[in-house]
Amino acid sequence: MDISLVIPLYNEEESLKPLVKWIDDVIVKAKLEAEILFIDDGSVDSSWEIIEELKKQYSYIRGFRFGRNYGKSAALYTGFKEAVGDVVITMDADLQDSPEEIPELYKMIVEDKFDLVSGWKRKRHDPLGKTLPSKFFNSTARVVSGIKLHDFNCGLKAYKLKVVKSVEVYGEMHRYIPILAKQAGFKKIGEKVVSHRSREFGVSKYGWERMIKGYLDLLTVMFMSHFGRSPMYLFGALGTIIFLVGMILTGVILVDKQIHIAQELSFRPTTEQPLFFISLCCSIIGTQLFLAGFLGQLITRSSSDRNNYIIDKTI
Repeated sequence: MDISLVIPLYNEEESLKPLVKWIDDVIVKAKLEAEILFIDDGSVDSSWEIIEELKKQYSYIRGFRFGRNYGKSAALYTGFKEAVGDVVITMDADLQDSPEEIPELYKMIVEDKFDLVSGWKRKRHDPLGKTLPSKFFNSTARVVSGIKLHDFNCGLKAYKLKVVKSVEVYGEMHRYIPILAKQAGFKKIGEKVVSHRSREFGVSKYGWERMIKGYLDLLTVMFMSHFGRSPMYLFGALGTIIFLVGMILTGVILVDKQIHIAQELSFRPTTEQPLFFISLCCSIIGTQLFLAGFLGQLITRSSSDRNNYIIDKTI
């Protein structure tokens, strides 16, 4: 099998038939052996019935239906789990991604030996409410991750099969698959300018809330990449530093008090000094952070995948 096309969808009944027809024309012309995996993310329209109808016409279609809407990451996880093609290509079902890009994406993985190729919608046909936040989000992700991609969230991507089998996509992590792939050791990540078409049917399923989720997920990804297996390195170090600051401030208060007593000078009671409460807070917060790191380390040690490392080759 050359290609597995993983296509998540939610209420896209109008676009499914023209999309499959377009894909079929492309893969037949390119002489590629492919399968299409539709993951219906709890659609409430007739999307699933149309997929069943298309299955009768195109034998290489497989469909998976969720009982409710779980989100794009869950759909991609299911598609990645079921994919068997040498190259896995993801695309949206709304006809904004062009199937004409499939042969070139396949070539970049197979011939140019990229682990992952991400699409870049240089010219987008979206409102400013989507394009401006997207540019800000992508610039932040580039700086934080060190991966020089213009469009992390582009739905049109191509992967080696072993890449999608090595990353776990959950929550809203589909935006950060390139980062997850890099963390898993797949560092040859490329980019291809792809055409972006105006939406013909329906409305966008994304709102402003995805920006908040996106940045929270970015923090999660970066934390897990650096401290996922050793949370004590972060929380323990911070806790120790803050606790020591509290102890030093306590020592300063005590020394100052003894100096005033020795010189028979008047001094403010310890509990009336702001520095006392600062030192107390530092001691408490430092202890809590250290305990958080210790508990996190215990949880990590008990995790079933604590030694789940990716073996690239064996002899």
